[in-house]
Amino acid sequence: MRASATWRHFAGVGRRVEINPWLVRAPCSVRACLPEEAVAAGRARRAARLCAALLVLLTAVPAFLVMGAAPRPWRARTVQALARLLLRALGVRVEVAGPVESVRAAAGVLVVANHVSLLDPVVMLAALPCRLLAKREVRRWPLIGTLGAACGALFIDRERLSTLPAAVGLIRDALLAGEAVTAFPEGTTSCGREVGTFRPAVFQAAIDAGAAVCPAVLRYYEDESPSSRGSWVGEDSVIGSVVRVAGTRRLRAEVRLTAPLRPAAPDRGQRGRAALARAAEERVRTGLD
Repeated sequence: MRASATWRHFAGVGRRVEINPWLVRAPCSVRACLPEEAVAAGRARRAARLCAALLVLLTAVPAFLVMGAAPRPWRARTVQALARLLLRALGVRVEVAGPVESVRAAAGVLVVANHVSLLDPVVMLAALPCRLLAKREVRRWPLIGTLGAACGALFIDRERLSTLPAAVGLIRDALLAGEAVTAFPEGTTSCGREVGTFRPAVFQAAIDAGAAVCPAVLRYYEDESPSSRGSWVGEDSVIGSVVRVAGTRRLRAEVRLTAPLRPAAPDRGQRGRAALARAAEERVRTGLD
């Protein structure tokens, strides 16, 4: 990836590399961070899961086309049901804890979570009705991009700093409309053993909209043991990550919502969003300990 002269770089062993306020590269790699699965699925089970997941995705396209004009709450419930069905097809169970009902009832809330896996957006859609913040490149992915757009994803260009105000405005408008928006402020995925720095840009949207921020802790388990098998890191490919998930038995995703944070009224500028980002990051970091 080529960076412009206005972007910042920090390099070092075991350190994240900052590309711009939206982009960060993590030091994780498949070889270093992804151990063998605790209980492997056989070839037949793996193939069946992958076929079932593809069937769910193919079924979702005409379903979304049909319900395009349906009321937003009905579409949100349909998206949530399809997300749960897709995860079940891949053999992944989802558990949600914390103040779920209060977050669902909130009139506009920014949900921010640590980023571990390609599954994270699907897991968050299964956990609660929300719109996802996604990078613009995902819009061009076959099938996934079409489904993301149909689910109401907010696509942003992370490679051009000049688009930052427009992206913040897009999120702010969704929050002002009373919708829940889910973002992953680390700007990259990791193996889930630590939390990277939360980039503050997305928090400006919550400040501008006067919306609450709900930090969410996202973890994966095999039975009761923490697992990094669902992670998408380093040189890992999309297909390789999905196949690895389908080949792992008893994989469980846990979403733990925490009490919402409210931005301090006097601090509406850079200081305010930085403080809000630090508070949310600390909540998630504490939840992973």
